[in-house]
Amino acid sequence: MLDKRLRRQRWEIFFVLALVYILVYFYRVSLAVVAKDLARDLQLNPVQLGSLSSILFYVYAAAQLPLGPLIDRLGSRLVISVSGMLTAAGGIIFSQAAGMEAAMAGRVLIGAGTACVLMASLAVFSHWFTKQEFGRLSGLMVAAGNLGNLAGTAPLAVAVAMTGWRNSFLAVGILQAVATFFVYLVVRDRPPLQLAAAEEHHSPIGMVEAWKRIFGSRDFLLLGGVAFAWYGNYLAVQALWGGPYLMEVLKLSREATGKALMCTSLGFIVGSLFTDNVARKVLHSYKKMLLAGQVLLLLLMTSFLGWVELLPAPALWGLFFVLGIGVSSGALIYPIVRSMFPVRIVGTALTSVNFFVLLGAASMQQAMGVIIGSYKKTAPETSAQAFHAAFQLPIACLAVAIALFFFAKDYWEEK
Repeated sequence: MLDKRLRRQRWEIFFVLALVYILVYFYRVSLAVVAKDLARDLQLNPVQLGSLSSILFYVYAAAQLPLGPLIDRLGSRLVISVSGMLTAAGGIIFSQAAGMEAAMAGRVLIGAGTACVLMASLAVFSHWFTKQEFGRLSGLMVAAGNLGNLAGTAPLAVAVAMTGWRNSFLAVGILQAVATFFVYLVVRDRPPLQLAAAEEHHSPIGMVEAWKRIFGSRDFLLLGGVAFAWYGNYLAVQALWGGPYLMEVLKLSREATGKALMCTSLGFIVGSLFTDNVARKVLHSYKKMLLAGQVLLLLLMTSFLGWVELLPAPALWGLFFVLGIGVSSGALIYPIVRSMFPVRIVGTALTSVNFFVLLGAASMQQAMGVIIGSYKKTAPETSAQAFHAAFQLPIACLAVAIALFFFAKDYWEEK
């Protein structure tokens, strides 16, 4: 058991890491609100916009595999601190970009810098909190991150209207540098008294052997499919194409669009606060809870094939809120992974599943940009047809992933 001082210290660590993760989420979703401004100022077409948004996720995904062993060996504090400096530099470069090349360079640095934050934080939590507390902590961390989603919707729309997108992103870059300083000051990789099981004292597993163990698991690959489709659907709406869809097809203003996307973030936050409790106390299964949430997400995503355009404004806000609740169930992939593998390779295991998460986000946004860009706007309804065709891709991927995950083992039984 931890004494009172150490219990307080672990929550101080949580709050500092949560602050950094808020900024990670902000960078992920913020282009949806400023897409038109970027297209105008940097002279970007839909394909370039899709590439600019998705490059962050491609870099983020590619960084996951080497980051896992680095986290396990060098420690989360050092990895997050160095990465935070890259993020701050990338944010500032992006805010001053004069064209596609500089904007892309800034997004690459942001992607590399933010890639480790959630996984490195969860690795810290695996040492400071018990296995039984881990699911709740991962949900709280994702809920905290979604405050960045909130900041990247309606508040960002207001800030852009007042000061412009460049000054808004410059301020966030400076805030990132300050938050990184506090990470180095406050965070410690593990408490002086180990909470973890005796397996931590075994000799460490080699990097190649850890990857073989992780990627050789059929259940892990099935979970990776859900991770790919879950986040691909979420970011298709929240990070890039949801904003243009609402403004071009539903003819909403920037402010109304920001409010709609903010409802998704609010739903995500609310859902993140209760999904772990429902899984543990009602369903006694993370797998069942994950499947239920993903089916809900699938049903609501079909609204972007056309029927959302028939809804009145109040129902629209409600749909986006419930969509966020469905999305929140995806965070359960992390306690499932924590149950699959020993704590001594938890950093590698978590970053490995996050590889699928970010690959889904990157490829889905870019592929949708290609589909939308292939439609010529010769009539008012053509834009709607383009978006309907594009949204078919993430919806189909999610349906397949859900069907396959039914065959995965429920790791709840091992608790």
